[in-house]
Amino acid sequence: MNNYNPDIHHRHSFRLQGYDYSQEGLYFVTICVQNMKCIFGNIINGEIILNENGKIIISCCKQIEQQNPHILFHIYCIMPNHFHAIIEITNPRRGGSRTALPTINKPLGRIIGAFKTISTKQININNNTIGNQIWQRNYYEHIIRNEMSYNNIYWYIMNNPQKWEYDKFWKG
Repeated sequence: MNNYNPDIHHRHSFRLQGYDYSQEGLYFVTICVQNMKCIFGNIINGEIILNENGKIIISCCKQIEQQNPHILFHIYCIMPNHFHAIIEITNPRRGGSRTALPTINKPLGRIIGAFKTISTKQININNNTIGNQIWQRNYYEHIIRNEMSYNNIYWYIMNNPQKWEYDKFWKG
């Protein structure tokens, strides 16, 4: 087994040094399928047609929101080989009172980790492929800091299926 060697393995983090990823905010994330395999469906006439794996991704987004009331998927797009989303982390309150102290939020990395774990298990059960790795190890994230950035990312996600033919990993 190969152990991590910092002289050989140069992992670059996209994370902003010193930033608290559990604080309230909006985050744009992209998660890619292992080896960029197209496993969630097909793009036909600029629209994603999800297969069963793709439909599992929808149910996982809903499950994450139901289990974590301080997490909201504003928009997401399931592509054949990747997933885009704008995720909001809000300030949860205990007891439903305006004066209740806030609880501690899960950091974005744990939210993504939970999403990957839940979706991987469900997809592997559905396909009878227990143990297969579905997602690449890391993910891309961007902190959304203003309305203009939010709008640009929102429209990028909305229009992503229409740009599929230009995706360098698509072998159409």
